[in-house]
Amino acid sequence: MEPDSPHLRGALIVFEGIDGTGKSTHIQLLARYLRGLGIEVVTDFEPTRGPWGMKVREAAMSGQRLSLEEEIDCLLQDRREHVRNFIEPALAEGKWVLLDRYYLSMMAYQGASGANVEEIRECNEAFATVPDVAFWMDIPVEMSIDRMKQRGNAADAFENEPFLMACAAIYSSMEMPWLHRIEADGSIAEVHARVRDVLREELGV
Repeated sequence: MEPDSPHLRGALIVFEGIDGTGKSTHIQLLARYLRGLGIEVVTDFEPTRGPWGMKVREAAMSGQRLSLEEEIDCLLQDRREHVRNFIEPALAEGKWVLLDRYYLSMMAYQGASGANVEEIRECNEAFATVPDVAFWMDIPVEMSIDRMKQRGNAADAFENEPFLMACAAIYSSMEMPWLHRIEADGSIAEVHARVRDVLREELGV
């Protein structure tokens, strides 16, 4: 392998989208594929299981979300700790970091709740590592809801059709050169192939 091969540099790969799009499944598949190429990979998710992230999770699961201001503050605190303690150290060691959600989720979900989407982006990018590649896993909202029902998970305060429609609309409006829309309503093999195609084009994998 050449010294300047992208395999030898850490990379931040983010999977985004509304619930039920297969983010965790495709993170696992991609991690397995990259490890097969000799790349050291770590995976994680946001909000984290730290105190700030759990405050948001527990409120949503109770059906009573925090106020928008408090929710944003908790998510920013959670992400600062995550970037400082996990993401940046892993990248510095040459590892590839695969994340289930990052600040694009905050743009979509808190934006759909009334926050200014561009202000959220600017606030995050003032301290958060910008992804090398982000995948927006796009499926119809109706399919998202059906998948969540099939999983048997209890719906939280974020999981209703009008709200998810608003989130999906914000995702569709995002324009970053590193953000790629993936049609995620096909078979697992088809979607995984689309993800690999993007990485081949963008990072030479």
